[in-house]
Order: sequence, then structure tokens, then C-alpha cells
Amino acid sequence: MGPTAAIVLYAVVWFMVFFVILPIGLSTQGDEGEIVPGTHAGSPARFPLKRKVIQTTIWGTLIWAVIAAVIVSGKISVQDFDWFDRMSPRAGEAGDTGA
Repeated sequence: MGPTAAIVLYAVVWFMVFFVILPIGLSTQGDEGEIVPGTHAGSPARFPLKRKVIQTTIWGTLIWAVIAAVIVSGKISVQDFDWFDRMSPRAGEAGDTGA
């Protein structure tokens, strides 16, 4: 995996984790009974964005490290998901002529 692929993978993982973490612990204005005029009752009452970004960075980095380690190790490859035999066999496998 090259540096560009690692950065793209990190960005995808980071944003996926961010969207999972966003609603965790959310307190709405309706829950607290203090609805600001002109806003919806489901609007956040408090939104600690800095805390959520820090949590996302920690969890995203851990998840990215595991995924990157699996990719770099080669234990699992794209050909492992070729359930319909549409890819050519890997070098050294049965039926490989090596040409």
C-alpha cells in the first residue's frame, strides 16, 4: 500500500467513524426542555465538536491501523473475495502456467 492509498484509507475510516460517533451522547433541546424560538426540538442543546473530533481521531487511527496491517501483511487480498472466479489465479496456484 502506497502513501496515497494509506491517506485515502485513513480519510474514509475517519469520516465513517465520525458519522458513527456524532449521535452518541447527543442531548436535544426537546430533551432538556429549553427550546430556542425558531429551532426544532430535535436540535442539539450542547454539541461538543472538539471532543467528538478527538474521539474520532483516536478510534479512527486504531481502526485504520488494523485495516492497514491486514492489507500490508497480504493475509487477505482482493482475490480472496473473488467468489465468482472472475480474476486470474495467483502465481503458484493450481492451473497457473506462469506465462
